[in-house]
Amino acid sequence: MIQCPNCSKEVSSRSPSGIEQLLCNLNNEGGLQEGLDLLPILKEESYLKAFPEERKCRAFLEFCAEGDVGAILDLVNDCDNEASDEQGSTTSIDALRYQDPMGSMSTGLHVAISSGHDEVAWLLLLLASTLEPERFPPDVVQAAETLDITREDQTGKVDIRLLEDSESRTAERLANELGGKWEAWVNAGWLNP
Repeated sequence: MIQCPNCSKEVSSRSPSGIEQLLCNLNNEGGLQEGLDLLPILKEESYLKAFPEERKCRAFLEFCAEGDVGAILDLVNDCDNEASDEQGSTTSIDALRYQDPMGSMSTGLHVAISSGHDEVAWLLLLLASTLEPERFPPDVVQAAETLDITREDQTGKVDIRLLEDSESRTAERLANELGGKWEAWVNAGWLNP
C-alpha cells in the first residue's frame, strides 16, 4: 500500500479484483476524469525514467493498440535512421520485436491481435517475420507498394511470430484463443513460423 509522505495515511486501495490502485479525480484541459487510477501511469513514468531508451518502443506498442499504421511506419523509419546514425551501436532497441516488460511481455503483434487490428498485424508480418512473400494477400502487397514499404532481409533476426508473452503464448496461440477473424489467420498458417 502507498502512504502519503506528509501524513503517512494510506492513499492507495484495492480494486474488487485485489489489484492495488491509486484513485483520484483529475481536472485538466481534457475535462474532469473521476476515479482515474494514477498508479499505472506513475509506474510507467517511473519505468521510463529508469529506462528512457524504451520510450519509443512503448509508443510503438501504443500505436499498435490504436491501429495507427502511419505512426508505426514513421517511428520505425525514425528508429532505423537513428540506428544508422549510431554506426553499429548495439544500444538501439528493435522496436519491431520489443517485448513490453510492463505489459505481459507482449510484442506489437500480440497487441495488434488483442486490439483487432489486422492491418497492423500484416505490417508487422511484413517487416518482422520470415513469412514468404507469396503468402501475403494481393491487397496487402499492393498497400505495401503504395506506402513504399520495403522488406528487409530477416537473416539473423528473430521472427516476431516466435516471441512469447509472459503466459508463454505466441501471437498464433493468442489469435487461436481469441477466435473471430483471427481464426482464418490461424487456419491459413500466417502466424505459424
